[in-house]
Amino acid sequence: MRPLLSHVDLRVRDRAAAAEFYDAFLNLLGAVKSVGEEFTSYSIPDTETGADDPDADWFGFCEDPAMTPGSGRVCFRAPTRGTIDAIATILPAIGARNIEMPHEAYGAGYYACFFEDPDGNKLELVVIG
Repeated sequence: MRPLLSHVDLRVRDRAAAAEFYDAFLNLLGAVKSVGEEFTSYSIPDTETGADDPDADWFGFCEDPAMTPGSGRVCFRAPTRGTIDAIATILPAIGARNIEMPHEAYGAGYYACFFEDPDGNKLELVVIG
């Protein structure tokens, strides 16, 4: 079964404070933290091998001192590029705003569409590979 969510990407005012908060309980869920230059993320390693799974869902955040609540993004995993293309065509009719049409967003193999729901929550559809 393909998971519905791909990732949740938040903005926080203080990255170190956020890491301390999330470390306190995500470690208890078995999440492994990865710290990059500008981004902190958590994921669950493969239960059989213990290795990182590049297709695994993840949760993460980066620092934005001017952030406001709701400035993060929820990403839904799509089964195919065609699915993303089809959904993108109906987004205006269902009230989506600030639509960034489907494209290779973060390099080859990362095909995504970005948009906001009618309340301004940031959403993404992605297929990787």
